[in-house]
Amino acid sequence: MSADPETLAQEALRSGDESRALPILAEAAARTNSARLWQWTGLLARSLERHRIALDAFQRAARLAPNDAKIAQGHAHVALEAGVPALVLYDHAVALAPGDGEIRFGRAAAQLAAGEADRALADLDALSAANPLWIEGHAKLAQLRWMMGERETALAGFERALAAHPHEPRLWEALIGTLALAELHAEAKAAIARARAAIPASPLLDLQEATALSELGETDAAEPLFESLARFDEIGVAIRRVRHLLRTNRAESAVPLIERWLGDEHAAQIWPYAALAWRLAGDARHDWLEGDPRLVSVIDLTPQLPPLDRLAQVLRGLHQARGQHLDQSVRGGTQTDGPLFCRTEPEIEALRAAVVSAVEAHIAQLPPPDPRHPILATRRDRPVRFSGSWSVRLAGGGHHAAHVHPLGWFSSALYVALPPATGGEREAGWLTLGAPREDLGLDLPPTRRIEPKPGRLVLFPSTLWHGTVPFEAGERLTVAFDVAPPR
Repeated sequence: MSADPETLAQEALRSGDESRALPILAEAAARTNSARLWQWTGLLARSLERHRIALDAFQRAARLAPNDAKIAQGHAHVALEAGVPALVLYDHAVALAPGDGEIRFGRAAAQLAAGEADRALADLDALSAANPLWIEGHAKLAQLRWMMGERETALAGFERALAAHPHEPRLWEALIGTLALAELHAEAKAAIARARAAIPASPLLDLQEATALSELGETDAAEPLFESLARFDEIGVAIRRVRHLLRTNRAESAVPLIERWLGDEHAAQIWPYAALAWRLAGDARHDWLEGDPRLVSVIDLTPQLPPLDRLAQVLRGLHQARGQHLDQSVRGGTQTDGPLFCRTEPEIEALRAAVVSAVEAHIAQLPPPDPRHPILATRRDRPVRFSGSWSVRLAGGGHHAAHVHPLGWFSSALYVALPPATGGEREAGWLTLGAPREDLGLDLPPTRRIEPKPGRLVLFPSTLWHGTVPFEAGERLTVAFDVAPPR
């Protein structure tokens, strides 16, 4: 590595060697009292989820360079992730860079964390109105409104922008894409019809229409559109074609299309469909992919956790949303915003430490490396990192629709509080592994069912389909996370 501290930091962030570089940057920053080196120290610590160190480094950088917008943004962002009041810090960052959309999004998240959701919505709505071609802003506004239970007006920003710019393809495509994320396929179909009257035909519009028709069960109408898209050698097109082929009982036709992408850098998106197609075809590769019991661990983490009632109290205080995320698997509940394991509450820090130990033990007992396998090919000599961590709080009737996590290596369910068992709810709230979403129409039951218990942690491959059985009443409070693939 280079001896230059800034270059060293850049290389460390790219290669995953932040632990090695962090003490070097911290020493250089203290010796030179450089705002830039304190900023890099904060970035390295943040990447390692050592947010107490990151917050201290950014505080030092901000004192030395109070008018640097990037340092101000980093300071506010680290404070927000750490669970420290960040709204004043974001106000300062906005004053330095009023046109920066990412800072505006961070400020909205800080408002939500401070219990000021209505103000966040009003501010984002005003910005959306003033910037009709701000696609990311309309999408963020839709997400926030959906989370806060305002589904009827969630897409109003897009519609207002289209009224001013009815012939802008990016607006139509983003609106339709947002409807698809929300699984509002009938509404997406209607929006596509409107778009076709306003903008030129495009392959993306064809793909969006083919997808909507297939998801609605109008498979005959979707077929010619998918055939016309077969010339596009892109993984996003392939996944939608594969879903259509599986839905129409053509697993044998889906297999070669799936296998074309298994060596791609984005193959994590298509491995879950390989599992389904191979299982339907009776292919032995399904057992090679998902059959080894060591890929799944069920661990009683209670002795390593803080008292569960206290942890539950802390988690409940973080659930600021009034509804589910627009694009997540939660049904009938809420999910926390931001990376849970970056927070600095003692209970969360103790939780993270217990989880790291459990993940290390899980990795240590895995089957031998296999360079062809999406899970077992991954290196095992790096510290545990997380690509996401959050809490889910489900109410009566709540559940998770079956889904996967293409950005993870291993995913999880950690049960903190559960409703009392009732005799009429057999397997209510249980975790199911291996069963796809019902909307694919496949007769594939779970390969494994796991009973939830307070303090129980379940670890499983992120490419494995998983969901939960609905329960009748009460509260189901969990922590979930994705272990990041080591670099």
